[in-house]
Amino acid sequence: MLPDTPHILLVNPWIHDFAAYDFWAKPLGLLQLGAALGRAGFSVSYVDCLDRFHPRAPRRPPAERCGRGPYLKTPIRAPAALSDVPRRFSRYGIRPEWLIQDLESLSRPDLILLGSMMTYWYPGVVETAAVLRRVFPQVPLLLGGVYATLCPDHARQEVAADRVVTGPSDDTIVNVAGEMTGWPAAAEPAAADLDALPWPALDLQRKVGYAPLLTSRGCPFSCAYCASTLLAPRRLLRSVASVVEEVKCRHRDFGVVDFVFYDDALLVDAETHAVPLMEALIEARLPLRFHTPNALHIRAITEPVAKLMKQAGFHTVRLGLETAAGGRPRLDRKVTEAEFFRSARALRRAGFHRDQVGAYLLTGLPGQPVKDVLDAISLVREAGVRPIPAYYSPIPGTDLWPEAKRASRYRLEEDPVTTNNAVMPCWDAFCWETISRIKNAAAG
Repeated sequence: MLPDTPHILLVNPWIHDFAAYDFWAKPLGLLQLGAALGRAGFSVSYVDCLDRFHPRAPRRPPAERCGRGPYLKTPIRAPAALSDVPRRFSRYGIRPEWLIQDLESLSRPDLILLGSMMTYWYPGVVETAAVLRRVFPQVPLLLGGVYATLCPDHARQEVAADRVVTGPSDDTIVNVAGEMTGWPAAAEPAAADLDALPWPALDLQRKVGYAPLLTSRGCPFSCAYCASTLLAPRRLLRSVASVVEEVKCRHRDFGVVDFVFYDDALLVDAETHAVPLMEALIEARLPLRFHTPNALHIRAITEPVAKLMKQAGFHTVRLGLETAAGGRPRLDRKVTEAEFFRSARALRRAGFHRDQVGAYLLTGLPGQPVKDVLDAISLVREAGVRPIPAYYSPIPGTDLWPEAKRASRYRLEEDPVTTNNAVMPCWDAFCWETISRIKNAAAG
């Protein structure tokens, strides 16, 4: 006789930071693992420390355009390493007493999976793990996600987890859960075939205001500042049929209108992937909006592609310009300024308005002159696109990491919290007056 079905608890942790906002931020990886475990026969539950729709909240969050919205926040003491920063530090998410009540209302889990996101958000992971240990002291705790992958040694030292796993775990989580619970569950590795993976378990959420959508993994570029190749070393694609079927089902089952592409390189090799996908979405004739917060490859946005984007329902378009002056070959080789202007013109002709199109500009790079940033903002505005400063956060393992360590006023290797982009840790030009000047220039 088989033992009772094990209960697996998934937990999305708090964020500790100077500022945080739900810009279409869902723990996609954690929800995908929940789907894989559910398909293998495990009982799965989910607790989201960032839940904007928690029933114990004194008021529901105001409706926000396209599903976004503010997190509840509680002022807390800043980490010692950031005590020099004259800004209020907060815990973002539900109250600790609500989390404890929610956990105590559940049946005792047999295994807890705790996710993690930005490396500098690890204090929220530490606090979440401490609460889980207090409520379920004997339950094995597994930590994964971005922080766990990029800073595994630090995570093992700081987080009260029994095991730290790195990288994508879609093809191993069922076997690991079976091993840690003693339940005879096993699954064949399938991570090389994205179509074989189950869709993220959105049904575990309290409210589905928008749906994350991943049509590919990995990126063919190796930009000096980016962790994409560290988190997803292989470039993999889903079939168009699989993606369109997911979109149709999310719209039908949850009434989702807003879909958010989580791809790092959606438009790379557009003719073989994104173009057929957009043509299929147009053919589906559904009243949908698509958003691209991870930025699109500018070189691929020709006039025909821009027209398809508009017809398919692309609503929020973000472009990965990154740098527009001084030092570009050292950082990335994705696009020239001429290509940027050409793509901006194609988007305008397709009918996109300025408030729909923004270009990310890396700000706070080691040795970056303030003038370069301001010149880049002017260039983007000249193209009829909204400039969006993207404040640089140094990432362990990237090509720029050694230079970032040398340039930083913090000891980056000792504490990932010091890589927080809010404090521009590697910019010798950093001061609050300069930040205000840049924000004002970008706002126009």
